[in-house]
Amino acid sequence: MYKKNLLRGVLALGLVAATLPAAAQTRIEIQGARSYMDSHGTNAGFVEAVFAPQPIGNTRFTWSPDVSAGWIEGRDLGRFRDSHPGTDKNVGLLAGGARFHYGDADSWYQPLFFSFQVAGTTQTTQALSSHYQFVSTLGWQAKHFTVGIRHISNGSLHEPNRGETMALVGFAFDL
Repeated sequence: MYKKNLLRGVLALGLVAATLPAAAQTRIEIQGARSYMDSHGTNAGFVEAVFAPQPIGNTRFTWSPDVSAGWIEGRDLGRFRDSHPGTDKNVGLLAGGARFHYGDADSWYQPLFFSFQVAGTTQTTQALSSHYQFVSTLGWQAKHFTVGIRHISNGSLHEPNRGETMALVGFAFDL
């Protein structure tokens, strides 16, 4: 039941994001992932909005404001049942930052991107042990498709700092 309500919430957030007025080109991505802490996997989902790219000076680099809301399912791992924080709580997060591209619009490598965000979380776990996190993503985007590798951690500012590392797949549409 909780998973259904959470999925409904993520989908509702995606629909709300799709109805926001766009002053410029906005890309919405709905992403699913398999996330790992150590070698223990769980499910994750994200809704991400990437806004119009802006040039960085006179270079071939561009940056786009990038915001996302996500959820990472808890894990029931016996060795952490008596730990604080544990691993069984679901974690929600809100993040904001920038997505970077390099190259002209027609360059074959221009769809490759790196994004960096700062996030706040609803829970702490062995993987995400503080309410502030850094989110780094290396990926590739097509017109209606995205794949990427994402790592979320607090940069060892608070222990334990196992982090979450995931492979993302998503579909996208422009507003």
